[in-house]
Amino acid sequence: MAEKRNIFLVGPMGAGKSTIGRQLAQMLNMDFIDSDAVIEERAGASIDWIFDIEGEAGFRKREERIINELTKGQQGIVLSTGGGSILSKENRNALSARGIVIYLETTVDKQFERTQRDKKRPLLQTEDPRKILEAIAKERNPLYEEIADITLQTDEQSAKVVATHIIELIDNLQ
Repeated sequence: MAEKRNIFLVGPMGAGKSTIGRQLAQMLNMDFIDSDAVIEERAGASIDWIFDIEGEAGFRKREERIINELTKGQQGIVLSTGGGSILSKENRNALSARGIVIYLETTVDKQFERTQRDKKRPLLQTEDPRKILEAIAKERNPLYEEIADITLQTDEQSAKVVATHIIELIDNLQ
């Protein structure tokens, strides 16, 4: 990769955005940033607490501000976004305009497998998390596809394999 452009990872919860993002950043000698971690750090509270106190709308406002800030002033970062970040048109525009967007795609079955014991996912704290995952996928998958420069299936691949594939595909874009 001749110049270091921003790389933005989008996709549903459980797709591996944070794990793959760390691996990718390490391989490219770039900084890795997880937008959810930045939100938690700035708020001094967990995402599930923010959801409890401010609701999803309050969380999404915070997320929009953070994504705008992180994508605007930096070059050469790998940014892992929250699964719902693409619900905001402003976020979709910012991500599309300011870097290469990689959609890490995964099946609902794999999402369920990866997230079923995770209590830090407020949208899944329900009687039927699989049903929620299916509804979320129906709503969000077209939005991920809309802004993706590259789409990669992550279900049965290691983070290193996916990161290596991303690097190859980015090199082919340039």
